[in-house]
Amino acid sequence: MIQLEICANSYQSAINAAKAKAHRIELCSELTVGGMTPSYGLIKQVIKTCTIPVFVLIRPRSGNFAYTNAEFEIMKKDIEICKSLGVQGIVSGVLNDDNTIDLKRSKELINLSKPLSFTFHRAFDCVPNPFKALEELLELGVHRILTSGMEPTAEEGLDMLIKLNKKAAGRIAILAGSGINPMNAGKFIAAGLTEIHASASKVISTDNNHAYFGNIPQTVSCPETITLLLKAIQDAD
Repeated sequence: MIQLEICANSYQSAINAAKAKAHRIELCSELTVGGMTPSYGLIKQVIKTCTIPVFVLIRPRSGNFAYTNAEFEIMKKDIEICKSLGVQGIVSGVLNDDNTIDLKRSKELINLSKPLSFTFHRAFDCVPNPFKALEELLELGVHRILTSGMEPTAEEGLDMLIKLNKKAAGRIAILAGSGINPMNAGKFIAAGLTEIHASASKVISTDNNHAYFGNIPQTVSCPETITLLLKAIQDAD
């Protein structure tokens, strides 16, 4: 079965994803910086309300994916909290300073997350050798890799996504993400991908924005867009 994961940046986004019958949620905050770990209160409320699986992003800050000892301890504590709240999956990962996979720390996060599903997030798109990294993550016990195929968008990276999916050969899922929408979703299914990731975002408010805070509009995952994504997937399958 083709899986649609919605990257939900708020409680309303998560509720919209569930109502539109997405297959699961990746819950995070601050999409404008690539996503960060959501608050305890948000996780608890979404788990309490939503009827579809909830995976939670564990990323303590924006920027690169090489973390200090203190940041790594925060990540581990966040995973423990997520497990206690009843989430179904963890989305995380750690790189070395040269952007290779930090095998030791990533393995520690994966082991701490068990028995939950573990997705290695788009830090993967920074690695110098994606095929080597894929085999390393498979060996570590990662269940899926969220990637845009080493390009800014998944559509631009489609050729690499196809190669990674062929290399994975069903041993680990390749979750295509970044810029996927109802107009291009069918391309990924036709290419053999079985999981896609999208925020399905729309702007709902620009009121009271201020230049001091970047004039960033308020967005939410749109249920109508999610429905169109699901239809595009079904039509292409």
